[in-house]
Amino acid sequence: MKQKFTLNHLIKYIYKETTVAETLEINEALLKDFQLYQQYQELLFAQRQLPKVKFDAKTSTLNSILSYSKQATLETH
Repeated sequence: MKQKFTLNHLIKYIYKETTVAETLEINEALLKDFQLYQQYQELLFAQRQLPKVKFDAKTSTLNSILSYSKQATLETH
């Protein structure tokens, strides 16, 4: 069976970055292709091993971004 999906497809699938059509196709392929399913499981395991990082911007930085965004929106209208 010729594999239609690459590791990049599976990574997008894991991070829920696939379209609805791609998701359905990958779901079906995972049920039918054991080798693809094994690759998916390996990637899923690797993803779960990544350290959980949380980024927090300073409140002043967020306020500056929001202020700039409001100003830019007003200038374009």
